[in-house]
Amino acid sequence: MRLIFLILTLLSPTLLAQTTLPEVVVTATRSPQSTAASMASVTIITRQEILQSQVSTLPELLQGVSGLDVVSSGSYGQPSSIFIRGTGANHVLLLVDGVKVGSASLGLSLFEQLPLAHIERIEIVRGPRASLYGSEAIGGVIQIFTHKGKTTPTMTASVGMGNQATYQATATLTGAAKKTRYALSAEHFQSDGINSCRGSLEGGCFTLEPDEDSYQNTSVGLQLGQDLTDRLSVDGQFLRIDSQADYDSPGNNQADFTQQIIGLQSTMIMNDQWDLNMNVGEDQEEQTHSGHSQLPNDHYNTKRRSLSVQNNFSTQADRMWNIGYDYQEDTIESNVAYTVDSRTNHGYFIQYQSPSILLGIRQDDNEQFGQQITYNSTLSYPITASTKLSVSYGTAFKAPTFNELYYPGFEGYPGYGNPHLKPEEASSLEVGLKGRQPDYDWSLHLFRTQIENAIGGYPAENIDEAEITGMDGFVDWQKNNWEFKANATWLNPENKLTGKRLPRRAERTLFLEIAENRKPMRFAINTLLQSDRYDDVANTRQLDGYFLINLAGEYQLNPYWSLKARVGNLFDKDYETAAFYHNPGRSFFISLHYQPKTPLVQ
Repeated sequence: MRLIFLILTLLSPTLLAQTTLPEVVVTATRSPQSTAASMASVTIITRQEILQSQVSTLPELLQGVSGLDVVSSGSYGQPSSIFIRGTGANHVLLLVDGVKVGSASLGLSLFEQLPLAHIERIEIVRGPRASLYGSEAIGGVIQIFTHKGKTTPTMTASVGMGNQATYQATATLTGAAKKTRYALSAEHFQSDGINSCRGSLEGGCFTLEPDEDSYQNTSVGLQLGQDLTDRLSVDGQFLRIDSQADYDSPGNNQADFTQQIIGLQSTMIMNDQWDLNMNVGEDQEEQTHSGHSQLPNDHYNTKRRSLSVQNNFSTQADRMWNIGYDYQEDTIESNVAYTVDSRTNHGYFIQYQSPSILLGIRQDDNEQFGQQITYNSTLSYPITASTKLSVSYGTAFKAPTFNELYYPGFEGYPGYGNPHLKPEEASSLEVGLKGRQPDYDWSLHLFRTQIENAIGGYPAENIDEAEITGMDGFVDWQKNNWEFKANATWLNPENKLTGKRLPRRAERTLFLEIAENRKPMRFAINTLLQSDRYDDVANTRQLDGYFLINLAGEYQLNPYWSLKARVGNLFDKDYETAAFYHNPGRSFFISLHYQPKTPLVQ
């Protein structure tokens, strides 16, 4: 297994690479920039790629993306953690249409709850971006863009079913009328699921509940946009998700979850060199845990309100200054008695961009822990017309969560919270190469990230230090009817105090996919290989490496209808990415899609 990983990891970046990327990326610099000009390590997932993957959840979609590791505690609706370049699951900043998303109590974003039906595009930026976004962006940033209104009315719909009594239905309607844009999307998903926890009184769920853990999710999204003048436009988004999930636990074992994301953006073109952007948003996440009549329900309601004002000054055609201010307020309401239930943060940033230099600095002033200054610098040099070398250095931080700061004790147990915690701090050095050819794109990045004041222990303390070295790269090639994709990641994630490997990180990951797109049919086969990992900080519980084979095929019945089918985990591999928690075995899913090749109105 180690030899296969080594050979393929070394060879794949020189064979083939990523192509047909969308022309513009926004997340890396908080302003539109061509992917060719971007100095960041970026992956973009388009709507077409989401549909072609035929997966049902966001964690499934992100599996195998270069630099990412997905750890799941069971099947649909069960907690899933995303690691970027070996940093922690709470070191990933998630944005939805520019709105910061995440639980103020847990400090995590619930990726498993976000339905794919609403997603038009995903931008993944690897490496620290705290100089632009503040807390959490130590490992990187993932931004989800929902559907936007198009020039002509377009409607799509799908229905599908699979094993484990899995059903899914989706619908979208997008369009525009004069200066008004609109988009409406909806999805319902349900499954009987699997027995997510294999049962143990010594770890995992700490109980024996050999039952299926069912899940259902219903969501609706709405976007409205208006060009008020030739220089002023306003866009608003709304996304609401309601879900219910069973899980295994000695306490409450049923979760009701509601998430509501609201955003309002405006863009004003002041003159030919200056535009002003404003963004107001709120992410509300409410959870109620029940299921045992002898126990009280646990209830958590967190809100994250944000306001951003950003000025973009174009001093020349290829040079820009970004100057802005961010405000954030986090609050929590719960039956748990937190000592403090709200805090605010003010952030001020400035960034300079040119074809060869990017410099940025930010100051955050937090009500709980005071000031934090972060910065980022990147130099880029074109080796050839199609190959670029870049060197970057950046710092980042992660603010402690409400749980880490204030979670109280109960029934004689000491509290987990520690109000004297400092923010986790990180610095990262990166060297990258990327190139673009007519048929393929490729990139290869080497990096080293150091994290200090990492939070661990019980009660929580700033006791850990980590150093993560590694490399990641991708290759994406398309020619005629054939497509090939390869993503590879190698990591050495080490706890500097103990010399042990950081838990739940695989050292080597390789994803390969080949597809033939010969109208009216398309067929794809992909494989995901991951090396072993440890589940605990002491490195005493080792989880074996594994490989998965997935198949996906589709057939265009006519200009309106297509039939799709997917087989996941073809060889029914039994594997765990979190100890004691099963991942799904062989799965089948077939779906019928309505997507006309022409708009509703011409």
